[in-house]
Formats: sequence, structure tokens, C-alpha cells
Amino acid sequence: MTYRSSSALFATAVLLAAPVVAQVSDPVVATVAPVGAVEMPLYTVVDGDKVDPNSMKGWRTWRAMACERCHGPNQEGLVGPSLINSLKVLTKEQFKQTLMNGRPEKGMPNFGGVKTVVDNLDNLYAYLKGRSDGAIKPGHLHEIDK
Repeated sequence: MTYRSSSALFATAVLLAAPVVAQVSDPVVATVAPVGAVEMPLYTVVDGDKVDPNSMKGWRTWRAMACERCHGPNQEGLVGPSLINSLKVLTKEQFKQTLMNGRPEKGMPNFGGVKTVVDNLDNLYAYLKGRSDGAIKPGHLHEIDK
């Protein structure tokens, strides 16, 4: 019988939960799915500034809520932390909990009562994950032509 250390099991779990990024011609498509489930696209990006409709909604939510006041216009941090770095370690669930409950001790307000944010949690995560992964460039975005 083979025994694995808890750190080896944790590393395996992290790898299994990590987004799968595949490059197909020009578009970059990232997918996330629980183990054994069908993978669903997290985001699709072409040329770094053309994104799928959901990522576009996430970017619009980012702008509407003026998140750059704390996290910087390129998500690299100001008074708030860099989301480029944070999204490399936060799970989607941790991201959602942070937005819904805030981190008042660190100055992060809760957005659980803000309909725009609540309705676009997945979209905002997709956009920010694409930025963190380096697939989505900073700046103005356009929706992928259909």
C-alpha cells in the first residue's frame, strides 16, 4: 500500500482544481470543472483584448463598481492588493466569499448587497482570472465578433 503525505495530496488537489488553459489557433480558452465533471469555458480571449460575452460583463462590472480605486487600473494593486497575484492563489469560492462578505479588517467592503456584483460574480471572476493568467491584456476590451 502506498501512502502519500498530506502536502502531496494537497498539491494533487490544487492541480486538479486549477483551470485548464488551452490555446486553439488565436483564441485562448480556459476551462474549469470539478473532477469528473464536464469542463465549461471560464473565458475565451482573442488577441488579448477580445473576450467572450461573460468576461465582457465581468470587465463592465469591474468598471461600473470602480474597483480600480483600490486595486489599480491594471489590477496590480494600490491601497488594495494586486488581483493579478491574488487570483493565482484564491479559489473561485474564496473569491466569491471575499466579494460577498468583504474583508473589513483590511478595508475591503462587502458587496453582498450590491445587485450588479451579485449578478456578475462568475463573470467578474472570469475576467479577473483571465487577467491573472495573462491571457487578457489590461485596458479597453472588445467582445469577440460572432
